[in-house]
Amino acid sequence: MNITDILFDKSNSAAISEVANEFDLSEGQTKDAISSLAKSLSRGLGANTQDQGSLDNFLDALKKGNHSRYLDDPSLLGRKETRQDGNDILGHIFGNKEVSRHVAKRASKETGLSSSLLKKLLPIVATMVMGSLGKKMQGNSRSSAPSRPDSGFLTQIFDRDNDGSMIDDVLGMAFKAAFAR
Repeated sequence: MNITDILFDKSNSAAISEVANEFDLSEGQTKDAISSLAKSLSRGLGANTQDQGSLDNFLDALKKGNHSRYLDDPSLLGRKETRQDGNDILGHIFGNKEVSRHVAKRASKETGLSSSLLKKLLPIVATMVMGSLGKKMQGNSRSSAPSRPDSGFLTQIFDRDNDGSMIDDVLGMAFKAAFAR
């Protein structure tokens, strides 16, 4: 399972349709854009959750951020407040706007959509990613005995080589990102 699998779950179809309508895109273009942007967000999240403190902060943000509201009520996705929340998320994930611009340019090459459109879409996708991960975490915490949510679902998302550990994959992502600039 990866982040796009979670985003494209049938329970999020209304949110995807809302994004398509908001940005005047076909469903296929919307899914391509979301998929491309989500991959970069996933790499950024992986790089930012390498140590236990960062992982704990991330899990806390998922728990307290109430990002699932964007998926539960897709009409919120077009609001200014949602874009601001998304930009705040991007600041935490990427650190600066230059990385977000680079992500939009890369996604533009992958999708054929304009980078300016993808820059506008990026904060919306960031809220959707956080909302999807938050819902997934809540679902996992309901099915497990501990009161603190298990981060095992993050391993599923970030463990690209299926060896049971996301650390080698996250380090590989960080290494590639450092040399891709």
